[in-house]
Amino acid sequence: MVTLNKIYTRTGDKGTTALATGERVPKHELRIESYGTVDETNAAVGLARLHTGSDTRLDAMLARIQNDLFDLGADLATPGKTAAELGYEPLRIVEAQATRLEAEIDELNALLEPLRSFVLPGGTSAAAALHLARTVSRRAERLMTALVEADFIDSNGGVSDAALKYINRLSDFFFVAARYVNWTPDGKGPGDVLWVPGANR
Repeated sequence: MVTLNKIYTRTGDKGTTALATGERVPKHELRIESYGTVDETNAAVGLARLHTGSDTRLDAMLARIQNDLFDLGADLATPGKTAAELGYEPLRIVEAQATRLEAEIDELNALLEPLRSFVLPGGTSAAAALHLARTVSRRAERLMTALVEADFIDSNGGVSDAALKYINRLSDFFFVAARYVNWTPDGKGPGDVLWVPGANR
């Protein structure tokens, strides 16, 4: 359980921060960039939820994702340490979390017409916010894959296959969710905002 009695500690005043293992690293270190961008993704989801609250099904999915993203941050903040090394069982993303995302993607996608062009990030406020979350999660994924490569070189920890799978499925979820909130069964929603190649040449 986390207890935060004091918000500022002064321990980061010289540009370092602590991993969950206690190790101090520069605040611009790739692992920090990775879970910092996961946190940024979570903030984007919070903004999206300001526009999705009336859809209880989707909002519940997004609430689960926000909790998962804290799990992912904790996973990334604890590089490659076993329970024996740490003295406790570290929190890790598990395969079931990615599998749940796949099921929810399929659930939402089943309501939609097949896509015949790339879509522009717009339509409703909810869709625009979900597209923003999608692009931030893609950046988190790029950083995580860079971290995998760096860790492979210096053996400093690693990122699990389950964590990589989760972040990859997450951007897919946001894409489908953005299409979903632009769709309404009565046909009064804006629908997909489609890219028209070369339209303004």
